Amino acid sequence: MSGIPSWATVSGLTAGALAIVSVLAIQASGSPVASHAPAAPKPHPTVVKPTTPAPPPPVPPNSDTGKRIVYSLSQQRVWVVPPDGRPVSTFTVTPGTVPAQPGTYFVQGRKPALTGSDGVKVEHVVYVEFTAETWVAFSAPVDDKVTKPAPSIRTGAIRASRANIAKIWNNTVNGSTVVVLK
Repeated sequence: MSGIPSWATVSGLTAGALAIVSVLAIQASGSPVASHAPAAPKPHPTVVKPTTPAPPPPVPPNSDTGKRIVYSLSQQRVWVVPPDGRPVSTFTVTPGTVPAQPGTYFVQGRKPALTGSDGVKVEHVVYVEFTAETWVAFSAPVDDKVTKPAPSIRTGAIRASRANIAKIWNNTVNGSTVVVLK
């Protein structure tokens, strides 16, 4: 081979290799690489229709008339009913292990706060009925954590949130009517 010195050949090959490595490094550092795969289709915006929550269940028809508290054992629900018969509110409750008996009762007493028979600190206690040697009463845990009582504990506590039990408290006095339904 005559004419091209070997050092020039090696230098040319080295420069070419460095150029190729530099191009590959630039591509690997974040430059987009052309893809031959078709692009994924963009999702079409979904139209979400607002939903109207279902209305609360009406006051049961066989629950007396006038101002009263209605408690349904089967629905685990309370209605606070003013004199005009339209419920102020309705909400679910968590019953104790000693159930109330169906019937019409009158509030027997009220206590602003105490510790329940299950050891829970409660407020707005509204006593309804004394049955099976246990008081059945509405109350709210002071920590606002409503839990189902352990089956081994005898309690007639009917619990709900502080805000909901306050609705019972604010709409009853001693002698107020409480109707308990199956």
